[in-house]
Amino acid sequence: MDVKFEKRWKSFKNSLDSLAEARQRDLSDSFVLSGTSAKFSITFDLSWKVMKDILIQHFAITNFVSGSPREVLRAAYKAELISDDIWMEMLKIRNQLAHDYDGVIVKEYCQRIIHEYIDRLYEFRSHAAAVLMREQAALEQD
Repeated sequence: MDVKFEKRWKSFKNSLDSLAEARQRDLSDSFVLSGTSAKFSITFDLSWKVMKDILIQHFAITNFVSGSPREVLRAAYKAELISDDIWMEMLKIRNQLAHDYDGVIVKEYCQRIIHEYIDRLYEFRSHAAAVLMREQAALEQD
């Protein structure tokens, strides 16, 4: 993997760990809610971009028409980088959060972000790390 990918991968891992801190915070605090919303959006965006990089560089999948998150998620599902349709739901929520000016959407979905979405992001992180470790091991054998 190239330097750009390594930087994105590291940013994704750090962002996810930072998002997970919301599990220990007071979710009734509006500042914490807005931070959770922003960090979820950033982490989600980094995750699908990491998926795209892995699909292109590891699986040689390049048939993205526009490289949109939806297309990448579909390809990642087919390549078994992610396990189910909750990712499409996460994309929908991320899109809605971008227009959540009064905090209604984050209040509605914060528990799902904390208890489900973070776990899915960690599952992807683990799966992606395994793919990358296999690739590294194969390079070292050559």
